Amino acid sequence: MPSSNRSRSSNRTMIVRVLALPVIAGVGFLGWQLPRSHDAAPQLPSPVQGPPGAAPMGSTAYPVPDGALFVSPSGNDGADGTRKHPLRTLARAVAKAHPGGTVVLRGGVYHESVTVPGGKKLTIQSAPREAVWLDGSSPVGGWRAGNDAWVREGWTTRFDASPTYTAGAKASGDGDFQFVSPDHPMAAHPDQVWLDGAPQRQVGARADVKPGTFYVDEGARRLYLGSDPRGHDVRASTLSEAITVGGAGSRLRGLGVRRYATSLPQLGSVKVTAPRVTVENVAVDDSATTGLSVLAAHARVRHVTADGNGMLGVHANYADDLRLEGVRSTGNNAEHFKYSPVSGGVKVTRSRQVAVTGGVFADNLGKGVWMDESVYDITLTGNRILRNADHGVSLELSAKAVVAGNVIGGNAGDGLKVNNTSDVQIWNNSMAGNGRTIHLAQDPRSPSDPHAAGRDPRQKNGDPAMTWQVSKVVISNNTLADARPRTPCLLCVEDGTHRRGGGQMGLTVDGNVYVRPDGNPHAVVRWARGSGGTSDFTDLGRFRSETGQEKRGVLKTTGGAAGQDGALERSFATQADTGTALPLPAPIAALLNKPTGTRHVGAWTS
Repeated sequence: MPSSNRSRSSNRTMIVRVLALPVIAGVGFLGWQLPRSHDAAPQLPSPVQGPPGAAPMGSTAYPVPDGALFVSPSGNDGADGTRKHPLRTLARAVAKAHPGGTVVLRGGVYHESVTVPGGKKLTIQSAPREAVWLDGSSPVGGWRAGNDAWVREGWTTRFDASPTYTAGAKASGDGDFQFVSPDHPMAAHPDQVWLDGAPQRQVGARADVKPGTFYVDEGARRLYLGSDPRGHDVRASTLSEAITVGGAGSRLRGLGVRRYATSLPQLGSVKVTAPRVTVENVAVDDSATTGLSVLAAHARVRHVTADGNGMLGVHANYADDLRLEGVRSTGNNAEHFKYSPVSGGVKVTRSRQVAVTGGVFADNLGKGVWMDESVYDITLTGNRILRNADHGVSLELSAKAVVAGNVIGGNAGDGLKVNNTSDVQIWNNSMAGNGRTIHLAQDPRSPSDPHAAGRDPRQKNGDPAMTWQVSKVVISNNTLADARPRTPCLLCVEDGTHRRGGGQMGLTVDGNVYVRPDGNPHAVVRWARGSGGTSDFTDLGRFRSETGQEKRGVLKTTGGAAGQDGALERSFATQADTGTALPLPAPIAALLNKPTGTRHVGAWTS
């Protein structure tokens, strides 16, 4: 019987980690948003300070207000919660705290599942310069040798293995909506075991147990381990959820969360279910499925690390006015869930006004950043989106987006895919080594279909902003370089319905630099022709004369014209900035923290 890739260590061997990627100067900042009237000038944001991701555990130093409740692993839940007489558990502190209060966790490990209830606004933070972890695993002893494996009797830990977001439901009959791949059928089973910190791979039958694997025999109440546990530290997940923040206006900051056996229906090891919650300098690692899930409006997620989680780093749904600032989401989908319907770095659905700025989304087995199913008013600026196993960025069934000042490179799928999405501004991105560098794709899905999965059910009479038509797309000042082998085009515009050509879509393409070394068979542009299919253009001159597009754009056919991150060779970059680039319009310039009218090709990387 095939097994899941419960072995995170083997997955990490395959995936090259991002260790020290620089923040892009001038664009690592909060994304501004216009008022809903869209008639006021944007307010410039404050820069995101420091590198993406959570600060190292034990390095933060949040002020401790008078009256804060203290918790320590050596405390007592019968104590008064003062600094000298701390409580033992976070759960007791949450219950004891008054609305508006602060809970301070002293350094150590806490094995708990906690909920901040509705109506109780709290700040939960680490003590200054002390490392705090919520850990869902427990040490496991009492092993005996038995028939080519090691056995722990009396194993009663149980988790929900539902293969969908609905507890108890079977997998969808539609293969497009099935989470679990037939090649990794144990992916939705949240059980997790580590041997000296190395994750072991779960298998589905006793006969499949071998070194590096484990098996849970629920009927016999046994846990089998394939590797000799003698003299080693063996841990297994025994809790499924870390913390649910249900108090509006609460803050969670300066701590780590690891090794929770979170099931698909539970959505995330850390969940935000109330509005105006801030999650800051928090690391969520080794969740069985998703690290952080945001399910309410006005959340601020700052400097969060989501690493090595089983399916997805960060998830959001019905999360209006969401900002992900300086987030690092890397190495996720360790369980090899299918790339679609969901896996990878970040997925946001059914939300309005979403900004993702100054982050790193890399080395995920799936998409880097995915906006899907009626996301409106999207800002993606100053991010590095690298080496993901599917598309770097996917905008799908959504509307009104700005993708500007990002480095998008080395992704196995498209660098940027715009699928059934309208009103998209694509400016000053450096893109290299992807599949299709920019791919505009129209398919037959329609919001008028009452059964369409991408509709936002809050819009009962339909959302006029969601046309699900590729239209009103501006592509300017980008570098589109060195597509992967066997990729048909750098810029690809395709209409699977054969109803509209690129001109009818209302596209504006100008001021871009295309890099395709001599001898490379890629078309520079594939252009939709409506009922006539598509036309491939191998040079910009013919494309310009037949479509009126790319009046200033240029094609470079020399090797080394662009680096691996899409940055142009220095002498040519200066020429491109003055001779090719369009002047930045005011709204884009404000987002990129540049003067209006600046001319530059690609992202600012130094």
